[in-house]
Amino acid sequence: MCQDDKCVYDLAVERRTIRRFKPEPVPRELLEQLVNAARLAPSAANVQPLEFIVVDDARVKAEVFPALKWAAYIAPAGDPRSGEEPAAYVVTLVNSKLREKMFEYDVGAAMQNMILTALAEGVGACWLLSIDRDKLRAVLGVHEGFRIDSVLALGYPAEEPAAEVMGESCRYWKDEAGRLHVPKRALAAVVHINRF
Repeated sequence: MCQDDKCVYDLAVERRTIRRFKPEPVPRELLEQLVNAARLAPSAANVQPLEFIVVDDARVKAEVFPALKWAAYIAPAGDPRSGEEPAAYVVTLVNSKLREKMFEYDVGAAMQNMILTALAEGVGACWLLSIDRDKLRAVLGVHEGFRIDSVLALGYPAEEPAAEVMGESCRYWKDEAGRLHVPKRALAAVVHINRF
């Protein structure tokens, strides 16, 4: 059963990583909704070790941007161009007093909640793990006892990546028109019914 115009399934299938953004701000209220969706995601043993820093101030965004690494397969062509940087970031932290290991499952669930919630509002996202954590810790004033896990870059999309059935390589590429193509394994290659 679907609500409004799109089902969650439609959003999940439509979702592509966005690395080029329009110069439009993402409303603070929406950013807070994303964090709310993240905090309500499943958490192993309900420990809830995650905390989040929302970054939407222009000066702080300018300090965060150099700490991020983008599309390694096609660098630097996959980096946001000047004027196409993210409108906001959500930095995911792990409170080490609550959980020191096995927090990746909590992070994955929280991220997917944020990504799909953003997409439902027309906002694209790029989940970044290749980041300079020391630089981010200094820029954002992250306290000891908190691990910076990842950064979710957000903004209204200035590109429309296409999913392709994967051939021999998982490497994404840009065509002559500059459109990003992302190989994905075919359903028949990954689904097993009743037994392997």
